[in-house]
Amino acid sequence: MKNFKFLIKGKKYDVSILSHTGNVARLKVNDEDYVVEIERETKPDKTPIVARPAVQEPPKEIEKKTGGPKTEIKSPLPGIIVRVFVKPGDSVTKNQALFTLEAMKMENEIKAERDGVISEVKVTPGQTVMQDEVIMEMN
Repeated sequence: MKNFKFLIKGKKYDVSILSHTGNVARLKVNDEDYVVEIERETKPDKTPIVARPAVQEPPKEIEKKTGGPKTEIKSPLPGIIVRVFVKPGDSVTKNQALFTLEAMKMENEIKAERDGVISEVKVTPGQTVMQDEVIMEMN
């Protein structure tokens, strides 16, 4: 709110601008409220306000594989294999722990995404692996 003091023909006026939108202003002059229209054009704001609807992602469906080619289980991060919980021939269920990977001083337990049988384990504990390196294969 801006305050002004005017002296017009010897009479004092205390003017406060309460709000200003476009060409219309709300004023308080000597404790009386007024709504006035300004004759000159006002410049629009330089930055327009854009309202966008929220983005909604389509639901993701996980493709379930039965039989077919082997599934490669890869390292999600570069790190060191701490423990391997399965060996070739082991049957695993969805969310069963397969191995533990130490990355950035944290241990991450990697779990099976689906049911299956481990066909090959390509790492041993203590081995360093890179991101997306194949750790094991599952049928």
